[in-house]
Amino acid sequence: MHSPYDGDRGQGAGGDHAGQVPLPSQQAQDPYIQDAYTPDPYQSQDLSAQDPVSEALYDRAAHPPPLPGTYAEPQPLYRQPSAPQHAPDPRVWAQTPPPEPDGPSRHLSYGDDATTTEFVGVDALVTRAGEELPEPDAFAHLYRDQQGAGASTSTPEPEPAPAPAPKKSGGRAASLLKSSAVMAAGTLVSRLTGFVRSLMITAALGAALLGDTYTVAYTLPTMIYILTVGGGLNSVFVPQLVRSMKNDEDGGEAYANRLLTLVMVALGVIVGFAVLIAPLLIRAMSSTIAADPAANNVAISFARYCLPTIFFMGVHVVMGQILNARGKFGAMMWTPVLNNIVMIFTFGLFIWVYGSSAESRMGVTTIPPEGIRLLGIGTLLGLVVQALAMIPYLRETGFRFRPRFDWKGHGLGKTVKLAKWTVLFVLANQAGVLVVTQLATAAGEASGKDGAGFLAYSNAQLIWGMPQAIITVSVMAALLPRISRAAHDDDPGAVRDDISQGLRNSAVAIVPVSFAFLALGVPMCTLLYASSGTEAARSMGFILMAFGLGLIPYSVQYVVLRGFYAYEDTRTPFYNTVIVAAVNAAASALCYVLLPAQWAVVGMAASYGLAYAVGVGVAWRRLRNRLGGDLDGAHVVRTYARLGIASIPAAIAGGAVGFFALKTLGEGALGSLTALVAGGAVLLAIFFVAAKRMRIEELNAMVGMVRGRLGR
Repeated sequence: MHSPYDGDRGQGAGGDHAGQVPLPSQQAQDPYIQDAYTPDPYQSQDLSAQDPVSEALYDRAAHPPPLPGTYAEPQPLYRQPSAPQHAPDPRVWAQTPPPEPDGPSRHLSYGDDATTTEFVGVDALVTRAGEELPEPDAFAHLYRDQQGAGASTSTPEPEPAPAPAPKKSGGRAASLLKSSAVMAAGTLVSRLTGFVRSLMITAALGAALLGDTYTVAYTLPTMIYILTVGGGLNSVFVPQLVRSMKNDEDGGEAYANRLLTLVMVALGVIVGFAVLIAPLLIRAMSSTIAADPAANNVAISFARYCLPTIFFMGVHVVMGQILNARGKFGAMMWTPVLNNIVMIFTFGLFIWVYGSSAESRMGVTTIPPEGIRLLGIGTLLGLVVQALAMIPYLRETGFRFRPRFDWKGHGLGKTVKLAKWTVLFVLANQAGVLVVTQLATAAGEASGKDGAGFLAYSNAQLIWGMPQAIITVSVMAALLPRISRAAHDDDPGAVRDDISQGLRNSAVAIVPVSFAFLALGVPMCTLLYASSGTEAARSMGFILMAFGLGLIPYSVQYVVLRGFYAYEDTRTPFYNTVIVAAVNAAASALCYVLLPAQWAVVGMAASYGLAYAVGVGVAWRRLRNRLGGDLDGAHVVRTYARLGIASIPAAIAGGAVGFFALKTLGEGALGSLTALVAGGAVLLAIFFVAAKRMRIEELNAMVGMVRGRLGR
């Protein structure tokens, strides 16, 4: 009754298994050997063991058993494994952790070498940011293109390896992190101070004809510099500069002196010629201003103060690239802040002396010559300070400028082939800018109202472009090295995945921000540009609303073009820029002809986004074909569509709240601030709830990352 169940053992209770060999001892119940004498359970499935022919033909005489005494010592079947070398000792309270393994410990994508790749986080910015190593040659592919025509196809003999330099305590990743952090911080501060500078210009000169006149004169030197020297300088001379600093015996100092001397001479000639033909340049920029005698005189006076800044722009760029080649990146990004500070002080002084535009109602006929002189000298002084501030950094690196005129035979003339597409790219882009400048100034003058001209267009575009510069550029700065590496390894799938990731990650912020511009553009501008007058600020708000949704194709275009640059293709971006510029110019001309003068610039702002939407369609198709017909389009479109669906009700609700706040409290500072804060809060809340319910994975990942950072 109480005996154990024994029905599975065979014929009888407690009997032997059928066909089994009894255990030698029933008393030794070692669990490790209790089944050692059981038959092989797989023997019935082994066909070779059951083959009688093979058994009969097996020659046992040819395979005698080993001699006595030569048997290997039997190894125990089971034994206790030896303890690990760094096993935890329960007797020690705080034991030293085991060392990290020497070899690679994980699989890395895109061909990275795990023995040389270092994984770092944000904490390295604080703990290891003080260590530097020379940067890799970022312009090697340009040098190869330049040397490709006359290079020999034979492989040169390898040179003996130089003696290893004393190793510093840090790694290259820490230096890159430090350089990236310094450059990003400098760029952000520069853009913020530039925005404050724009506010001061609008407050001092207004958004009518006088403000347009100064803006045209201030834009003219930058356009001439880019068209003449700037485009080729960065794409041709700078790569040669980096190469000479790596290979020349003097560290490239002689080449840098030749380049700086050549640029100074060329820019000096350009400045002298531009100052002489300033009236013609003003007419080329804006025939409307040139047709008004008072405005034309003021514009020419401003231009003759601003045109010498071309010289200091070029000198600043060359000095900055010399510093970059020597591993010093901060100066080139931070010195423009000094220019903005000088200009902010200059226009603040102008307002202190003459009052703001809303108070003085100053125009092109009433601005005194002393006021023109003050603003002109302040504008020029800002660029002078920016350029001269580079000299102490150059001296710190050991560079001493000595003019050298022996330009021939040192590679300075090999520029045309390499710079061709870059120069054409700049020409196409500036041609579109020139058309919009002409039409916007003409529309502003014809409307007779403030905030309907080129200055209003420029101010709205400045606000509109800041999310792109902060968000999309930052996302692609992290992804571009991976995209370039994957393109170099001929891995189109990796390029596609990274382009898709860049588009979707940036869209999480770009899409709702673009709808926020559409919904809250008016309170933004009435708050920021209140000093220019309510009418002008409201007009800028309408222009910003028209720009709003164009931020989406503008951001997509930026990301897609990085795919061509990863393949070192500059021809396709040039063709794409020609298409964008042509569509923008044609649509802007239609707006100028068909719309009332007051709304023409609003239509031009919408045309800008339309042009980039067309450009995205062309660039997307070309990049998709280059990557084998797949650009993860379904995934990207689904993400943008979901974000757009979440943004539409948010924009409607936020815009309604802002509209009622402005109607209730007015368009003053209090009403604009209330409308912007309340409308923005409603827009953000509704967008977040809708996006969470639609389970947009990119938003969830971003929220998880932020929560992890805050909770750490």
